[in-house]
Amino acid sequence: MKVTDHLIKADGKTLFSFEVLPPRKGENIQNLFSNIEPLMEFKPPFIDVTYHREEYVYRKQPNGFLERKTVRKRPGTVGICAAIKNRFDVDTVPHLTCGGFSKEETENALIDLHFLGIDNVLALRGDPIKSESHFIPEPDGHAYASDLIEQVACMNQGRYLDEEQEDTFPTNFCIGTAGYPEKHFEAPNYGSDIRFLKQKMDRGAEYIVTQMFFDNEQFFAFEKRCRAAGITAPIIPGLKPMTTKSQLTMLPRTFFLNIPEELAEAVSQCRDNEDARRIGIEWCINQSRELMAHGVPCLHYYSMGKSESIRRVAKELF
Repeated sequence: MKVTDHLIKADGKTLFSFEVLPPRKGENIQNLFSNIEPLMEFKPPFIDVTYHREEYVYRKQPNGFLERKTVRKRPGTVGICAAIKNRFDVDTVPHLTCGGFSKEETENALIDLHFLGIDNVLALRGDPIKSESHFIPEPDGHAYASDLIEQVACMNQGRYLDEEQEDTFPTNFCIGTAGYPEKHFEAPNYGSDIRFLKQKMDRGAEYIVTQMFFDNEQFFAFEKRCRAAGITAPIIPGLKPMTTKSQLTMLPRTFFLNIPEELAEAVSQCRDNEDARRIGIEWCINQSRELMAHGVPCLHYYSMGKSESIRRVAKELF
């Protein structure tokens, strides 16, 4: 079932969903299942599975020279989506990125997903490779999420890259995209960020999932800007309970977000990470309750590979 159909079927009730990471190469998928199982009691209608693109590593050779190797540390997004669907009988939403794919490879990945009966994709530009200062698209790949969204939308109409193909069968993907309550870090201002988001919706995106945030006022302002720009699609807030003291600096640095002073002060005064986790869970519960009262269609939680804190939040809410 499509994400948008799940939201309609909920008839105003706030749904629960979460995101998981593929295991590192060589790890057992059972570890992933063990993190998903405690959250199934809250009946998530869909689970997101992230995609992690390649990285460059340099290894010293016997001759003393460095050789650049391309590695993908967390492969398996498509297979994991199929495995979760089979194991838990729940819809999955694979992340699809511009980075790491040519247009042909994107088309082939979408065909695989379609054959597996996966009805949803979250279309993203993706991050630059860690060794690169800015995003560089693949040769014959997409530079922007809006172009990726347009390709998926074209396939939904039976239009493939080879325009001479006849009797093509249309896919039927529900296309999600990302939104940034605190502005995408590359956007010069809020206005341009919303204009780019509107462009993504006009090209075929059907719902928005936001980057994580810790201040609900940022979300409410973002939602208001979206509606003023004519964006009527569902907006799903993305949340994460803070779990360690080090996340006070790691999360802003990695995700370009703001930590409210009250939360930052409380976590900085914690004796240890267990104390910080308690504060983070309490903050996330209160944040979630306010968003539910506001009437958001779904609360989407970023697990970062661990589910216990999310389970403790969901236990209070769902």
